Parts: sequence; structure tokens; C-alpha cells
Amino acid sequence: MRTAQVWHENWINKDNFSRALPPATNFPARLSRGSRRKTPDGRSPGSTNQPGHLMARASAYKGDLVNHATSVPTSARILGIGGALPERIVDNHYFEKIVDTSDEWIRERSGIIERRFAAEGQLNSDLSADAGRKALADAGLQPEDIDLIILATCTPDRPIPSCAVVVQDKLGAKNAAAFDLNAACSGFIYGMITATAMIRSMQAKYILLIGTELLTRVTDMTDRATCVLFGDGSGAVVLGPSYDSRGILGHYMGADGSLRDLITIPCGGTELPPTPERLAEHLHYVHMRGNETYKHAVTRLADSCVRALAAANLHSDDIDLVIPHQANTRILQSVAKRLGISYDEKFFINLPHIGNTSAASIPIAINEARETKRLLPGMTMLLVAFGGGLTFGGAVVRY
Repeated sequence: MRTAQVWHENWINKDNFSRALPPATNFPARLSRGSRRKTPDGRSPGSTNQPGHLMARASAYKGDLVNHATSVPTSARILGIGGALPERIVDNHYFEKIVDTSDEWIRERSGIIERRFAAEGQLNSDLSADAGRKALADAGLQPEDIDLIILATCTPDRPIPSCAVVVQDKLGAKNAAAFDLNAACSGFIYGMITATAMIRSMQAKYILLIGTELLTRVTDMTDRATCVLFGDGSGAVVLGPSYDSRGILGHYMGADGSLRDLITIPCGGTELPPTPERLAEHLHYVHMRGNETYKHAVTRLADSCVRALAAANLHSDDIDLVIPHQANTRILQSVAKRLGISYDEKFFINLPHIGNTSAASIPIAINEARETKRLLPGMTMLLVAFGGGLTFGGAVVRY
């Protein structure tokens, strides 16, 4: 921190900047792939065991700022989009064989027709890396260009280390810091807001934000109330600095920990470490109080939309496309009614063939909306989510 602070002060003084900018020491300059691998003294800028590497990386970025007229980003914008879904498709009739349910009951209660199940041996990090590669290719960037990987998930490969560092390795994003973010179904919104703050404060230039879940690995297949809801998948976006009207225009996020037991996995942490008895009680699976969750979901989703729109100084009429967390069609229809936004015309819904994929649902939907031409350049999206915690949030994004 002292090194970064000294560099920052010297930079401001030498270049006579009138406003103080935060130090940008997390990434090297955007040089060619060949030239950026070494600093002027021959050292590797990404190696933390070499003296002076922070100064070298900071100096390099200073030059990059000068090349961009020393502009401070107004926001972060989406540069690339990608998605990855498991091959196995599981329809509602599968559950008729294992629990007391029916295709008609599932469709009526949730709106879900089918969902994806990850293959045996397929990991969260595998899907994340796949979606990440596609987003990078769409953005025209290399893995080495990424400064930070944020993986929104509540179903990582392991408790330790973070799944994000495994993704970093699988992608070869050797210059990137990496961490997991667990806000359940709101994770992608939380991650987007976090990434925007990092980019606006110039702590990072290019961030790979991924939402991935393997919920079927933590679902009790004997509980008909939950086993029919969840699916697996991954979506990703590359975020970078915006200097125009594109990007994240406004956002809101919140939480209410007093309702933490509405959606939870009771066992597996330090509160209830796994024991044979707890595993026999299926406490290591998702438990959800459906009726109570429904009531809070409608209220919190609608409120998050209103707050995000207010932060962007926009009205619901200004929104071209609403991409919500794909939880339940009845919930989403109620939200649309409260907002006065046409559900059929402006809500993008892929829940029937994807299911509830928690933190992955919004980025998967963004990817599908772009592929199906529902999302076009210049359109303004309203993203909104609600999940375990409780957590909730929204973001207005101009693509």
C-alpha cells in the first residue's frame, strides 16, 4: 500500500492532475501480448516476488492513461458475453418417477418444463472456464488481459480454495486476481456492482464476471418442493471502462439477514459441520420455505427495480428489456404488474427450458437474449435478482 500511495502522489504531482485518482496497480498497460510480458527492467510484471513490480505495473498503466487522454471511466460496460450449459436435458417427466409430482403440477407452480444437469465429473470451474473463454473471445481479449475474475456462485468446487482461482488457472489468466462472491441468486448483480466500482476507481481495467451454479449437486432429489426447480449452467460477461452513455447507469443492492433461514443449506459450514447424522437428515441440501419466500420475492424484486431506475434517473418506460433472475413465472408476472411493464413484451424469460440456476440465471439469459436478437446494441436493460440471505438488487445497463 505504501508503494502504491507513493506512486500515486508522485503521479499526481508530476503530471499536475487537478483531481486525485486512486492508484491503479492491479494491472499492466494494455500493450501487445509480446511486449507486456516484461517491465522495462526485464522483470515479469505479474510476479509478486520480484522487487518493484508494483511500481513497474503502475508506471505502465500511467502511460496507458495518458494515451487515453487521462480520462476517468464514467462507468463499466459489457464488452463480451458468453454462456455454457451442460448437455443433459432433464424434463419434468423425470421427476414423476422419483417423487410424487407431475409435469402439469410443475409447470403450473413454477413455469419450468426442463432444465440442465451437469455430467458426472463436470465441475463448476469447467463450466465457468467455458463461459469465460466465450466471453473473452466475444470481447476480443486474451486471458492475460484480465485483471480480475469475480465468480458469483454458492456451489463452488470446494470450500477452499475459491473456485475463481481454479478458473483463473484453467483460463491461463495469469495476471488476474480472483475471488468467489456468494450472494446466492443475487450474486451476479452484486458482482456487477462490485466490478463497476473497481473499474470506475481504476483498480482494474478488464474484469471477467461469471455466474455459475451446479445446484443439482446440492438438491435433495427426494424433496418434491425443491428438486424440480433447479438446474446447472454458467454465464459470463467481460466488463471494461466506459467513456460514453453505454454501461451500468444505475444500481441498487440490499440484504436482510433476519430472513436467512428462508433459503439455506444448513449443514456444511462451521455452524453445523457435516456428521453422519446430519447427512442422513439431508441437511447438506437446499432447504426453502416456498410460501414465505414468494411473498418477500415479489416485494423485494419490484423495490429493487424502482431503486435501480431511480439511481439511473430513468423511468420504466425507458427500459427496452427486463432480464430478471429466473426463479418462478408467477413471481415475475407479479413483479411486471407492480412495475407497469409488459411481461410479454419486455420481460426476457428462459425459465421454462433452463430452470432456476441461481447466480447463473441472469448471465445465461443475457447470453441467450443476445443470441436470439432480443438484446441489441444501444438497448437499455433492467437486471434484477432476489435470493438467499436474503439478498436482492438491480442494475440498469445500456448495452
